[in-house]
Amino acid sequence: MTRVKVCGVTSIEDALLACELGAAAIGFVFWPGSPRFIDPDRAASIVAKLPPLVSTVGVFVDQPLEEVQRTAEVAKLSAVQLHGDEPLAYARRVLQPVIKSVPVADDFVPESIDAYPPEVTVLLDAHDPARHGGTGRTIDWSAAAAAALRRPVFLSGGLNPGNVAEAIARVNPYCVDLSSGVESSPGVKDPAKLRALFDAIRAATAGVEVNQVKRND
Repeated sequence: MTRVKVCGVTSIEDALLACELGAAAIGFVFWPGSPRFIDPDRAASIVAKLPPLVSTVGVFVDQPLEEVQRTAEVAKLSAVQLHGDEPLAYARRVLQPVIKSVPVADDFVPESIDAYPPEVTVLLDAHDPARHGGTGRTIDWSAAAAAALRRPVFLSGGLNPGNVAEAIARVNPYCVDLSSGVESSPGVKDPAKLRALFDAIRAATAGVEVNQVKRND
């Protein structure tokens, strides 16, 4: 099954349900400008109760490196997601594995992601210089698919239970990253939407596997 990161989590109930359904990663937003902001101590209390194989990702937007590292240590993060205009030199100084958000705007060129070294994971998201994610807007999946041919990518931007299967089929991402598409309100996940999401992803993945078997035959 395609890996799933459920982002913008603010409660242990939402985190545990996402893990139970099959999430590979849980994301916490530490940017104060987000309606999904969570403080490091609260995030740490959630992380402490998660299954050991689930990754925990902290989302930051152009914040001081010292703040990022301090938060990562307090919350016991597996990885740091940089969702602003952080340069590559900044990313190289982060001690944890880095996920770098790359906005897919009208002028996006798939070859541009080659600038990031292999140890930096690229996340493709909608371009929004004000909200920095969680906008509910999809990106150009054709451009994303071209980027995904160059390296494994995380796909974000307006994904929900109704379109995630098509997104997976068209882009073939390493991981899909969802936030607003599985919420009842910012930071509050909707159990029914979460369940529908994983049902759709399992069905999409099964379809891909069946088609591969047919081609091999």
